[in-house]
Parts: sequence; structure tokens; C-alpha cells
Amino acid sequence: IPHAQIFEGSSGSGSLALAISYASELLKINASSPEDTERKCNALAHPDLHFIFPVATTSSVKKHPISDLFLEQWRSFILENPFRDYFDWLTYIGAEKKQGQIGVDESQALLQKMSLKAYEGGYKVVIIWCADRLNISASNKLLKLVEEPPEKTVFILVTGSEERLISTIRSRCQLLTIPSLDKTSSK
Repeated sequence: IPHAQIFEGSSGSGSLALAISYASELLKINASSPEDTERKCNALAHPDLHFIFPVATTSSVKKHPISDLFLEQWRSFILENPFRDYFDWLTYIGAEKKQGQIGVDESQALLQKMSLKAYEGGYKVVIIWCADRLNISASNKLLKLVEEPPEKTVFILVTGSEERLISTIRSRCQLLTIPSLDKTSSK
């Protein structure tokens, strides 16, 4: 299993839903209770499943926004509809007039999480949604993790434009292009 993968797909392609499903399957490997693991993954609450996504300051988060501060909202947002996009997310958290980004504080928090052992002893999976929103400082810190990942750690970078990722990260990831869903198909 490649330790770093890019799931590239346009808005509404289902690339995030596919990443979550793939992560669930990885986390079930060697799980003592695959059914319990699947239940936790379906609720987006598995302790070895980590999410990073663009954030901005809001009325409730005044400074140093990181994904962990928005996890409850994130779970509701995705469970309602995993096909939503970046602008839907910013509107959902009340930051529609701001630029959401993944900043260096996020990378620092991820470094701390990745230094811990997997809760269930298997894989740790990090899904970075809208990875093209990583700023340069965050990208450089993430690069160190991608170059030398902790054992049994998988990074899934979900993006609509892999060209917007820094080339050093792109070169260390396996690319999977997700085609757009055909809305007229009845298959």
C-alpha cells in the first residue's frame, strides 16, 4: 500500500467519499473487531482516522484555527453530504467571506498526532481534504512526514488540482484520478 496518495477529482466526483471508504478498509486490516471499526469509520470517529481540511477564523475560533477545533462541524458536514465542496464548507462554518487554508499550525498538530502509536495497533490514516489549500509552510512540514512516514501510516491527499501541490510532495505520492460522476447515468 503506498504511504502517500493523491485522490484528484473535480467537485462532486466523490473523491472524498472514496478516500473515506478506502481509509475504512485500511483500518479494518488487523482490527480485532472489523464491525466496530467500520461503525467508527462510518461515524468519522475512528481514533486512527485523522482529517485535515481548510479552516479560517470564525466567531467561535478567533485565532490559530486548526481542523481539530472544527471536527464536530466537519463530521456533521460530511455525514450530511460527502459530495460538498470547499465553498460549501466555508459557508457551513460561517467563514464564507474568508479564505480557508491549511496552515503551519495544522502541520504542527499533525506531527504530534503522528508521533503517537496507532490506537488499534494497525494503520493510521490521514485524509487531507482540499490539499491544494496547504500554504507553503504547512506543505514543507508535511513534506518531512511524507518523506519519512511513521510505520503503517497512510496519507491521502484529496484535491481538485494536484498541480497546485508543491512538486516535492507530488513526486512522493501515487496519483489516482477520479473521474466525474455522470449525473445522467442510470447504471
